[in-house]
Amino acid sequence: PVTSGASVSVRVTLALLTTAASLLPVRVTVTLDGVTRHYENRIFKLDEQYALCMCRDVTEQQQAKNELEQAYRRMKMAEQIEALNHWYYYEQSDEVESPGLVGRLPGIGDPQAVRCRSEVMFSAIHPADRAKVLRLLTRGEFPGDYVEFRIRLDGEDRFLHSRVIYTGGEPGSVYKDKEKVDVRFAFCFPDTYEVGMSFLGEKILYELLNSHENWWCERAFMPWLDMKAEMERLNLPLYTMESKDPLTAFDAVGFTLQYELSYTNILAMLDLAGIPFYSKDRDESWPLIVAGGPCACNSEPIADFFDVVQLGEGENQLPGICAEIEKAKKEGGVSKKELLLRIARIPGVYIPAFYDIEYYDDGRVKSITPNEPGIPAVITKAIIKNLNDFAPPTNFVVPMVGAIQDRASVEVLRGCVRGCRFCQAGFLYRPMRQRDASLLNKAAQDLCANTGYEELSLSSLSTSDHGQLEELLDDLNEWAPKEHVSLSLPSLRMDNFSQSLIEKTTKVRKSGLTFAAEAGTQRLRDVINKNVTWDEIEKTCSLAFANGYSSVKLYFMMGLPTETMEDIEGIAETAQKVVDLYYSNPRHAKGRGVQVTISCACFVPKPHTPFQFVPMDTEESLQAKQKHLLESVHSRKIKVNYHDSTTSFLEGVFAKGDRRLAPVILEAYKRGCYFDGWEECFKYDTWMQVFEDLGIDPKFYCQRPIGLDEVTPWSHMDYGVTHEYLVR
Repeated sequence: PVTSGASVSVRVTLALLTTAASLLPVRVTVTLDGVTRHYENRIFKLDEQYALCMCRDVTEQQQAKNELEQAYRRMKMAEQIEALNHWYYYEQSDEVESPGLVGRLPGIGDPQAVRCRSEVMFSAIHPADRAKVLRLLTRGEFPGDYVEFRIRLDGEDRFLHSRVIYTGGEPGSVYKDKEKVDVRFAFCFPDTYEVGMSFLGEKILYELLNSHENWWCERAFMPWLDMKAEMERLNLPLYTMESKDPLTAFDAVGFTLQYELSYTNILAMLDLAGIPFYSKDRDESWPLIVAGGPCACNSEPIADFFDVVQLGEGENQLPGICAEIEKAKKEGGVSKKELLLRIARIPGVYIPAFYDIEYYDDGRVKSITPNEPGIPAVITKAIIKNLNDFAPPTNFVVPMVGAIQDRASVEVLRGCVRGCRFCQAGFLYRPMRQRDASLLNKAAQDLCANTGYEELSLSSLSTSDHGQLEELLDDLNEWAPKEHVSLSLPSLRMDNFSQSLIEKTTKVRKSGLTFAAEAGTQRLRDVINKNVTWDEIEKTCSLAFANGYSSVKLYFMMGLPTETMEDIEGIAETAQKVVDLYYSNPRHAKGRGVQVTISCACFVPKPHTPFQFVPMDTEESLQAKQKHLLESVHSRKIKVNYHDSTTSFLEGVFAKGDRRLAPVILEAYKRGCYFDGWEECFKYDTWMQVFEDLGIDPKFYCQRPIGLDEVTPWSHMDYGVTHEYLVR
């Protein structure tokens, strides 16, 4: 602890060092218990009361440069993180009350290196400063750093050498006494930690379930290739971030279905956990395997792997499922089938095992019928009528390393009024509902205070359509600039972008501008019901350039129904017009060139949209269009990005697939297919060989027209939009 006598020196040293040494390292040599170590220090001033000294052990660097990475930093972890090796936190006060504070500033007395548990260390910091401290810890050097930690399993310590993303212990994590918990739920995201920690849905349900004192929701993620191999080598089952218990210790294991190419990751996580793949192979001794999310609207390709599928919005459904599990556990002796029959009564819950599917000889679905009494022929999605009944979360788990979207995020509305014919989310989340501005402002302020985030995203499918947006921005700007919190609106529309929105969202810093034009010609925009004209594009970009913006990203799609090469040329022509618009605007930023980025996705027809009936464009056609787009761009001011047509093809197969694809997905996983959404891991040839070996034509699912009166694999799922409306 810092003594009273050293307190004045601490203040003086901090005042000197924090002004000049926050970026410049200070080398220190320390001899402690007869051992000499070399350290490289950086000191960061958090505010008038708190400062942080980051101390990096570079002893091995002094001895041999090639050992730098290994000596970089070590962290040992038992049930939780035992020590963040040589990170020091100092409080400017005469007495240090918390036993978790360690060390003295370099040059003041004899420095001490006392190991402390991370939760003790963070308890000495005001909650509003936790994320600031964490961000300083992780800034620049921490991401991707390897650490050593151990997990105790069956009375045996198993040591791993891997990345810090697998250790848990982040600020905002919820810990409970297992002996006092009635229901344990593992929320699994079938992709990496960095991707999963960006998902707002997980944050919403994590806080919601943990608000019940006797329920404990924990998190698990798909380990990356190195960690997966290490866990398999050690025979270490997949565990949750909080308790480090294997998934088999839970009452229910839930997966969010965000993307069709994550399906093999779900099987990989079940495999790592030692849980049988198929629902029929699991009795009541195994956890219930639950699914939810947008891909649940046609979960048929993976339905045989799941016990329960939630259609619609889970804020009501998931607590209902947990309540039924709790009731069954207290009763004792309840069979899995009886529990599923009870859960099936919850609105919007689909139990795949309770439905039989028949097929015609040509492969089309003949019928979908319930096989248990009282089971509905059609499952209607669950919906929250009033979003104000569910306030946004006010505390996030702050990731140890940078998530892809590492910021505070508040959902301002749900649904969309636009009616674009290609947009599945716009149909799945109907009708549009919004939260009151006063509720959003309070939640946003509390969230930023609790996490320390300095960027706030107002999230939705169409934030600029919120009826109280101007009022909300005024309220947010009463406190956000004072706290150095910037505002971002990630889903702006060209037809209501205004000078007022620019002024109210750039008081702290500017974020990037992204607009979705979707198609390169007005004819095709009319076909897809994208109500955007060139006049609106021109007005929006002119306004942005006049306010100092010099880069714009434009989203387009390729492979849309009725599309021609002229429409592809229209994408390049639209981008060129935007470039010309920049230089013709007298108020554009001087001394800087413009950068227009075209991001072009391959269109995948999705269920529950008017375009579900149309075939997906062929890979050959998409590749020809991509080549033509590149040839149509003649300016270095325009950058073109486009999606791989092979991954889009597989996405289209699963999007409109049926239960006969489950063996294909399982066999592909067994042959090494997982992380299919990652270019470096995608094995297209392996997938095609599996389809051939199992005698299934993937083109049948996505590259043939669906009859307007045809029974689809998702015909028994009602998302609030009638079949007749989609046909019309």
